[in-house]
Amino acid sequence: MHTLVIGIAGGTGSGKTTVARKIAEHFQPDEVVLIDQDSYYKDLSELPFEERKLVNYDHPDAFDQDLLVEQIQKLCRGEAIEKPVYSYSLHCRTEETTRIEPAPIILLEGILVLDSKKSREQMDIKLFVDTEDDIRLMRRLRRDINERGRDLNNCFEQYETTVRPMHLIFVSPSKRYADVVIPRGGKNDVAIEMVVARIQARLRQIGNIR
Repeated sequence: MHTLVIGIAGGTGSGKTTVARKIAEHFQPDEVVLIDQDSYYKDLSELPFEERKLVNYDHPDAFDQDLLVEQIQKLCRGEAIEKPVYSYSLHCRTEETTRIEPAPIILLEGILVLDSKKSREQMDIKLFVDTEDDIRLMRRLRRDINERGRDLNNCFEQYETTVRPMHLIFVSPSKRYADVVIPRGGKNDVAIEMVVARIQARLRQIGNIR
């Protein structure tokens, strides 16, 4: 089975996950898997909680890139993987894993999936979701407060000290590696439909899709 790997990058709150899900909706459940880069934060359980809170999670070094690439390669070989489960409240991996079965399409999304050369080398199609900074900030604040139980001051401090600087240094420059830049994220149905058509055409060529 030939596997098509699509990388979906973009800043925090840009709509990467929405784009990935909208792409996935055009295929059968057994034809596509979604791999989120956030699951591959390095396991820092050996550090005290207060120290884990201070780690720069928006820097490339925060991710276990070797494990991510290894598991993408396994999926491409037709092997199932045990994807890590990361706890945002504890800032470390849990003891649980999620079993992911191989599929013809792998959607790999995360802020820095295009920054890593190792990740890019696995990809057949590279996308960058480009959304205005103020919209991304509002989305991140809403998510971190409502879903992750963080207070407003902590959110602003993290955004100013790590999120925004790392976006300017690493995330935004990785846009140059993209085959397609998608403005407005998940609301850009035209761009998403064009990407889906390209994926379908590629998979029909190799006979991997109904």
